[in-house]
Amino acid sequence: MNPLEAQLSYPLGDQLPATGAVLEIVPGLRWLRMPLPFALDHINLWLLRDEFAGLGAAGPGAEAEVGAGAGWCAVDCGVASDATRAAWEAVFAGGMDGLPLRRVLATHCHPDHIGLADWLCRRWQAPLWATTGEYAFARMMAAALPGVDNAAALPHFRRHGLSDPDMLEKMQSRKNYYPSLVPAVPAAYTRIQDGESVVIGDHEWRVVTGFGHAPEHAALYCAALNVLISGDMVLPRISTNVSVFAIEPEANPLTLYLDSLGKFAGLPDDVLVLPSHGRPFRGLHIRIAQLRAHHVERLAEVVQACRQWQSAADIVPLMFKRALDAHQLSFALGEALAHLHKLWHDGIVRREIGPDGIIRFRLSEPA
Repeated sequence: MNPLEAQLSYPLGDQLPATGAVLEIVPGLRWLRMPLPFALDHINLWLLRDEFAGLGAAGPGAEAEVGAGAGWCAVDCGVASDATRAAWEAVFAGGMDGLPLRRVLATHCHPDHIGLADWLCRRWQAPLWATTGEYAFARMMAAALPGVDNAAALPHFRRHGLSDPDMLEKMQSRKNYYPSLVPAVPAAYTRIQDGESVVIGDHEWRVVTGFGHAPEHAALYCAALNVLISGDMVLPRISTNVSVFAIEPEANPLTLYLDSLGKFAGLPDDVLVLPSHGRPFRGLHIRIAQLRAHHVERLAEVVQACRQWQSAADIVPLMFKRALDAHQLSFALGEALAHLHKLWHDGIVRREIGPDGIIRFRLSEPA
């Protein structure tokens, strides 16, 4: 356990649900763990005991309306893969007490969270619930619309200093992985939004939206259970990725993310946090302080580097001191740019486009 983790408490210890099995956290709330084909090799999903009124079904093309009655609400889905489908089938057979899935709620649009939403919704004739920002982005990315595909990413990376021929070739040949991991998104959805209370079974869950990591990420807080399903907004071991992407090249996502963390300030310190990666933990406010300190340290490093002109590609090895493959580099460059953009939006650095077409940043008043 690293020193930061040691400041948190893990009430379930080293318990983990086996793939295709469930682990009950409290009555009516079950933990699932699905495989991912990345360095981050798992995602946590949650089943909430539900009583659903029916009506609405899974949208256009659904074969029947959703029936009313007892069942489960799935929070997040896993990626579209044979391994994840098989794990879900095992959960259907042995982890849901013979009850159906009544609805699917996606915290955000990333493939590990919404990848199998369409399959689950059709499998159970259940509706998808999500924020409008996440639903719209998922539809756009699954369709590989111009601006979110690899063709848009490469010029974006080049503008920000990526020039290594081998890495550019890898980037050029890199598969647009989103449509393969999210082959379809349900054609209709039910909107959730910030501050709304969503009744799931016997409990109300307040929606807490967050920004910077995703367009309109939804965390869920239940006061009666003292539980926060944090999605990717608060993770116990790693800091969530905050990147500037080609589709929003002037974005300031790091400020949005840090401001969003403030929305959890009023929650109890002993709330049980259920993250999308890592183990359930207590110590929410300690972890938020750690995340803020992490970004303050990274920003200070970038400020020092910007005594000279620096591109985002120049900043990557400063922030990520390990070898990166093409997939990892795309996120690393996006995160380096997010830190530069915060400093730029705050007036601490200025930026210029050089004769070579590369965007570089330097302290507004060099020391």
